[in-house]
Amino acid sequence: MRLTDTHCHLDYHKFNPDRDAVIQRAKDSGLIRILVPGLDSRSSKEAVRLAESNPMVHAAVGFHPTDLEKFSEKNFEQIKQLATHPKVVAIGEIGLDYYWVKEEEKRTFQHEALKRQLAFAEEINKPVIIHMREEKDAWFGQASVDLLDILTEWRDRLKSQNHPLAEKPGVLHSFNGTLETAQKALALNFYIGVTGPVTYKNANEKRQIIRQLPLERLLIETDAPFLAPVPHRGGRNEPAFVCHIADKIGEIHSKSPAEIAKITTTNAARLFAWGD
Repeated sequence: MRLTDTHCHLDYHKFNPDRDAVIQRAKDSGLIRILVPGLDSRSSKEAVRLAESNPMVHAAVGFHPTDLEKFSEKNFEQIKQLATHPKVVAIGEIGLDYYWVKEEEKRTFQHEALKRQLAFAEEINKPVIIHMREEKDAWFGQASVDLLDILTEWRDRLKSQNHPLAEKPGVLHSFNGTLETAQKALALNFYIGVTGPVTYKNANEKRQIIRQLPLERLLIETDAPFLAPVPHRGGRNEPAFVCHIADKIGEIHSKSPAEIAKITTTNAARLFAWGD
């Protein structure tokens, strides 16, 4: 099987003791691509360094909504410079987070930072990796409403300009919303990222949503070192475990793991291009 992990925080300190071994295990498990997203200028720089060090690793750069205290004109310029690197395939992880951020003023700043980063993605023709987390981890709330409003406005602008990103603007990473939210994102041509929680025993409702989404719009992600799938739940996640997510999606859609691997790897290549 040829698998792809489209979201892995390989720069995270939990990988410091054995990062090379983690990458080798991923390769031995059939992975051909790992995408490492940035959270701020420092982690974006580290993601690019990791991408330079290994041919199967690629990077995304950007400011995560909970790291915007580091957002400045100087640091945003650093992101823009990093984005010119040939192994940077996306802008992200960007988006809205109402779980950790409660103050209205800070949420408004999240909107502004997201719009600026979307405009930059538009400028350089690279897709976006979108983070969205509701207050109290609800499946639907104001974050979903605000995010869809912002993405709809952006995608409408892309479409009016016949911009190539209109057909493949990005992915809603580690999707944890309602079927209606997913369908609205699909209508905007976004992909949906599926992570380890789809394998959890109590995730029947999540699996029902995934069953109703088209396979050609799904990506598989570990979000390592977080959200380890069964049978590794509770431990450190790593890219090699993406196979368990592929297995579960195959079970949901009555496909073999090999078919899911092929479909999702093709989806990832279509969205991120991997420098081709």
